[in-house]
Amino acid sequence: MDFEFTDDQVSLRDAVTRWVDKGFTFERRHAIAKAGGQTREVYTELAELGLAGLAVPEAHGGLSFGPVEAMVVMEELGRGLVNAPYAAAGLMAPALLQAGSPELQAAWLPKIAGAEVLVVPAWVERGARYRLDQVTTTAKAQGAGYALSGQKSVVPAADEADAFIVPAQLDGAIALFLVEKSAPGVEVKAYPTQDGARAGELKLANATATLITKDGAAALEFAADVGIAAACAEGVGVMDKLVALTVEYMNTRKQFGTTLATFQALRHRIADVKMQLELGRSMSYFASLKLGEPAPQRRRALSQAKVQLGNSMRFVGQQCIQMHGGIGVTDEYIGSHYFKRLTVLEMTLGDTLHHLGEVSERMQDTAGVFA
Repeated sequence: MDFEFTDDQVSLRDAVTRWVDKGFTFERRHAIAKAGGQTREVYTELAELGLAGLAVPEAHGGLSFGPVEAMVVMEELGRGLVNAPYAAAGLMAPALLQAGSPELQAAWLPKIAGAEVLVVPAWVERGARYRLDQVTTTAKAQGAGYALSGQKSVVPAADEADAFIVPAQLDGAIALFLVEKSAPGVEVKAYPTQDGARAGELKLANATATLITKDGAAALEFAADVGIAAACAEGVGVMDKLVALTVEYMNTRKQFGTTLATFQALRHRIADVKMQLELGRSMSYFASLKLGEPAPQRRRALSQAKVQLGNSMRFVGQQCIQMHGGIGVTDEYIGSHYFKRLTVLEMTLGDTLHHLGEVSERMQDTAGVFA
């Protein structure tokens, strides 16, 4: 199998890298995090690179790129520690809206591609424990539309979004709805997250909504897998940069009159760290390449990838922080922020234990030998 990137993919990577290096320094990110994590301006800058339309079909003004291009972008955003809600708004939301009618797509996808609106999925509910089929939010017909009641948690950039894509129970099945933030019955309570980004609680009290599809379960599962692949790729980028920072630190920091890099025990530890990084990278590639597979194979593959990335991110983060010593946990040092992001990514769209259970359920009669 050819794992070389095409010229277009390399150009895309280079464009994102240049923007990160020039436009999103650690000082800027740190200031945004201290101010509460609002990143609508940052998302607009990403849109100017064409990234808002990356996953939007060409017919609606997008670039119609696929999972590999999304992986390339997410790795670079991870290296730059960009805390804008790109995966949710730029990748997952278009995937969900493409389950809707042609009229609905024509009304919203061009606006998403042009970053005129910020649309994010709101799927997390208290007590669901990462299960997508545990939905207590309800929908009922109301006039020509629908009314939703319920609450969603940890909604990305909730107070900055213009609309939300919400799963809700309708006639005994999970359906998807588009809810505008300005609609009656919508209440948002926002807060900063541990990794310097922003999220919020979304309360719906007979909120006016537009139906996307009544067959929401399949679309929601696919969008979640898109989000998992994005989280895996971002995790690779974060780990890559954290390892590079650690190696640089070990080559400059002296102890007992010599650099840390000369100590054999630490050299062995960094070798183990790099091994976990490469295991994570290979499974991130695996996840992105499996997004086009039928649902049963795709879901198992994405859970397998998330298990490996969860283990890798935890190991790399802990080891790199320990090799830095006390400075590694200070807020002023960039390494601590990479560690926080890895911790949040490990719990995004299902933690390691959850996905280990998902893999186990899908083993069937293979006894762990994957065909």
